[in-house]
Amino acid sequence: MQKKIMNYNKFSLRTRIFIAMIILVVIASVLIAAITIYQFKEQAEDYHNKRLERKEEAIKSAITYELERDTIYAIETKFLPKILDKKLNEISDIHNLDINIYDLEGKLLRSSHVSFINDTINVNLSSKVINKIAKAPNHRLVQPNNSQEGKFKFSYTYLTDSKFKPIGIIGVPYLQDNTFQDEELKEFLIRLSLVYLLILAIGILIAYFLSKYITKSLEYVTEKMGQTALDKTNKKIILKDASQEINNLVNSYNSMIDQIEDSAVKLAQIERKSAWREMAKQVAHEIKNPLTPMRLTVQSFEYKFDPTDPEIKQKLHEYSESLIQQIDTMSSIASAFSNFAEMPNQKKEDLNVVDEVKKDLDIFQESYINYYPEKEKIMARLDKIQLTRVVTNLITNAIHALSNKENSRIDVRVFEKNKQVIIEVEDNGSGILEEDESKIFEPKFTTKSSGMGLGLPMVKNIIEAYNGTINFITKLNKGTIFTVTLPVK
Repeated sequence: MQKKIMNYNKFSLRTRIFIAMIILVVIASVLIAAITIYQFKEQAEDYHNKRLERKEEAIKSAITYELERDTIYAIETKFLPKILDKKLNEISDIHNLDINIYDLEGKLLRSSHVSFINDTINVNLSSKVINKIAKAPNHRLVQPNNSQEGKFKFSYTYLTDSKFKPIGIIGVPYLQDNTFQDEELKEFLIRLSLVYLLILAIGILIAYFLSKYITKSLEYVTEKMGQTALDKTNKKIILKDASQEINNLVNSYNSMIDQIEDSAVKLAQIERKSAWREMAKQVAHEIKNPLTPMRLTVQSFEYKFDPTDPEIKQKLHEYSESLIQQIDTMSSIASAFSNFAEMPNQKKEDLNVVDEVKKDLDIFQESYINYYPEKEKIMARLDKIQLTRVVTNLITNAIHALSNKENSRIDVRVFEKNKQVIIEVEDNGSGILEEDESKIFEPKFTTKSSGMGLGLPMVKNIIEAYNGTINFITKLNKGTIFTVTLPVK
């Protein structure tokens, strides 16, 4: 039972309202049908009781009339069979009911149909029945008795003389025939069923549209709430003709949106300042690295400088090369920082991604790089230079992961799926440590001994500018698969 309730709770509010209303209509229909059947049976029972009472009074009046009309015998119990000998059957035929006459001790004196009585009831009345008749209101007792012939009611009442002295008991067996009432009930239930089916159909339509109307505002609010995010502009909800409860919910949501926008702005400012602060520290650190050997070189040259030295030109040349090398290092640092800092300036053109990726792979001399395009031509609107940056950075990282690795392998796959071009770069290198997985796309993070760690963040910037995605799967000491998804248009 609990499991069924839990399953019901999983339904949407609209479905639950719909089901509840249908169940309500069905329950109401069943209750009305049950009350109708009960009412019919009560009316039938009341009809037979009143009919038996009327028949009994008529029979009693007819018998009393015969007793008073007779002038031969005294109106006593022992003469009842003789007085009613001929008239009892006539009265029975008139009223279409069997009549039994008993003495006050319950002994059967006379019956209109003896054979029928022998088949349906005991010939004489029991002392228990005699006592009930004596104690009953107006000395009238009605007892039900079901038999194979049907449902009977046996009515017993005192037969009195002119001075209202009991001289016998009149017994009337009454067969309660409900055939007519049952047919009427059956016909009524058929008509009622048709009405119920019509009501149920109308109820289903009303329940559907009513549940849809009630939950329409909730569905809209739910959709808007599902679209809420910190990294984008969230629109407030505006509803007309909504209920007070929905309006309260909408007002709370709109207030929350204001708070989210304020928090997002503050958080973005804090993150931006923090990111650039960290970046500045990293750039300063990277610049200091070549400055130190430059300073030592200048100091050494100043200390050893001798204009008369015959090898002064050679030494000056070596000194210049050393300084130029350090200056080039600083220039590469500045270029890397510049490439990362500037937003990708896209120059889209129709490219055959299969050919472009192959050209990018040709600049690498490693023999273990394998290329597996799905087909010869996959067209997409992309920036050629930015695509080259993405591919070369991923391959460079894969080569780095394969350092000191035997049986090195890099597999590059290009294929199209759901109007998107997929580029996969798989290596069997060292993999990525679990604690490093969340930081792999962060600026300045790197596992290399050199470099600023701006390659993958730059790749991510380029891909997200196309509304694409980049993700990876890695296993330690088994390798990594980077997957780039870019829209075709």
